[in-house]
Amino acid sequence: MDNAGAGRPTASQTLAAYATGLTYEQIPAEVVARAKACIIDTIAASTHGAGLPWSKIVIDYVRKNSAPGKALVLGTTYRVRAPFAALANGATAHAFELDCMCQPSVGVHPGAGLVSPGLAVAQAHDSSGKDLITAFVAGCEVMYRIGDAGHHTSEKIGFHAPGLLGVYGSAVVAGRIFGLDAGRLANAIGIAASLSSGLLEFSKSGGGMVKRLHLGRSAEGGITAALLARDGLTGPAASIEGKFGFLNVYCRDADPTRLTAGLGEVWHTLTAALKCYACHTTAHVPVTALRDLQAQHGFAGADIVSIAVMGSEKMVSHHNILEPQDLGMAQYSVPFSMAIAAFKDPRDPAVFCDASLNDSAIRALCRNVRLDVSAKLTKKNQLASRVSVLLKDGRTLVRDAQYFPGHPQQPFTEQQLRDKFDRLMIALPAASATRIFEQFLALETAPDVGKLQLT
Repeated sequence: MDNAGAGRPTASQTLAAYATGLTYEQIPAEVVARAKACIIDTIAASTHGAGLPWSKIVIDYVRKNSAPGKALVLGTTYRVRAPFAALANGATAHAFELDCMCQPSVGVHPGAGLVSPGLAVAQAHDSSGKDLITAFVAGCEVMYRIGDAGHHTSEKIGFHAPGLLGVYGSAVVAGRIFGLDAGRLANAIGIAASLSSGLLEFSKSGGGMVKRLHLGRSAEGGITAALLARDGLTGPAASIEGKFGFLNVYCRDADPTRLTAGLGEVWHTLTAALKCYACHTTAHVPVTALRDLQAQHGFAGADIVSIAVMGSEKMVSHHNILEPQDLGMAQYSVPFSMAIAAFKDPRDPAVFCDASLNDSAIRALCRNVRLDVSAKLTKKNQLASRVSVLLKDGRTLVRDAQYFPGHPQQPFTEQQLRDKFDRLMIALPAASATRIFEQFLALETAPDVGKLQLT
């Protein structure tokens, strides 16, 4: 791999050296705990997602085109080659807006982006639980920093950031488990840069099924990059910060200094946030505020005249969808998510369904949810929201909120993690769900991830 600077390592080389040098013993206990929570959460999200119509299309493609292998397509009994399993599991993890992300958001999804490829490769290579955890943390630290350096501006241009960034994390996770040295992992990152993809047009003209594929393709692409680098294929040295690298092509006003800032000292894995509702992240804080108002004042959805939500510019520009045409757009819509939460328990993914989409009362309230920007409210926290509810009896109830259950400032307890896990694993016998949960809660003790039971 050519060095772009006069003896000075590029960002890819620095990040690769960090990722290959990281050991399990260097990772703080709280970071290990967050990594395991993400892994457990992603297994549940993928298992649940595998049963959805759009997921079955991807799974059927994988089943038809992959040779038999050791990696499990979660939610099925199919064992296929690792890249194909990662494609399926990345798509199913992201299939129903249930996979974890990071806060503050930099456009990455560590569950679909890291767990999907990491688990597939670990199963295929008889890796230990500690190997998987370490690879996950290394991938998260690298992937987060690339997103952070880009200031999440790729979505302003029309790209879907998780699809762009996931391939970097996947390449690091896979490369770690393959045992690549720093030079070959830097090449894997360079190769991955040419595999970034994903457009946001699904949010404007329908076709929301493809959104799920973005995370599957990034998971698959990272493994492909790592395999090719292992076998000698090279990539550009400055694929991230170079003139035509990721930050200059996909982003605006990027800050390359953030690529390596605090490397080895600041643990961005702790920004991982687990979702509690099957809708877009921007709806989580206002939905939580609405639920809190309902619990405090005892009103129902039928008692509401209208709802006003103050929040971020992104909430208004991307998620103000008053007439969603399909379920994917309904989940992407803040007004629709608020309307569903007013009438049903949004913690239950089953309420996000065609029956709700076609419910006249929910649709009517959705049209009466107004979103507005408040730069002051969101100056320090882009998810901060103010919810004002006008009731039929004339009262206006207001609540400001900063976080939601699962946010890094309000992380899931073990019981909350288990509660969500059980809701998503409902198709399995209770004993099987308990066994899977307990196995991964003690993941660091597993000598071979491939021997853990997942069905």
